Amino acid sequence: MNKRIIYTNEIGGVCVVVPAPDSTLTIEEIAAKDVPQGVPFEIVDVETISSDRTFRNAWQRNRKAVNVNIPKAREIAHEKRRAARAEEFKPLDIEANIPAKAAEAEVKREAIRQKYAAMQSAIDSAQDVAALKNALGIK
Repeated sequence: MNKRIIYTNEIGGVCVVVPAPDSTLTIEEIAAKDVPQGVPFEIVDVETISSDRTFRNAWQRNRKAVNVNIPKAREIAHEKRRAARAEEFKPLDIEANIPAKAAEAEVKREAIRQKYAAMQSAIDSAQDVAALKNALGIK
C-alpha cells in the first residue's frame, strides 16, 4: 500500500501510521482503528513523507503534507552539536587535570570551542534542513 495516515499527537509531534503490507483492512478502516478518537488525520501518498529522519522530532503536519519546523530543527541541531562537543572534550577533560598535559589540553580544548562556536553560528543562521545538515557535517 502506498498510502500513509498522518496526525498530530498530544505533544505536537507527527505520527505516521504505516499499514501492514498484508492488511485486509482499507486505509480508512486502519485510520478508524489506529488514530485516537476525535484527532484529525489525513491519508497521504507515501511520497509526501520525507525519508530523511534527521529532524523527525521537528516534523509538523500541514494538512496533507509533513514539513520540518525549522526553529525546532535548530534546537535538535544544537543538541547534536552539544553532544558531539562533549564527546570531543572527554579525553581532554582528563588531560586537563594532569599538570604535565594541562597546557596542551587547553590548547586543544580552545580549538574545539572555536570549531563548535562556528557550528553554532551556522545552525543559528540556517534557514532550511539542508543548511542545518551542512552545519552539522551530515550528508
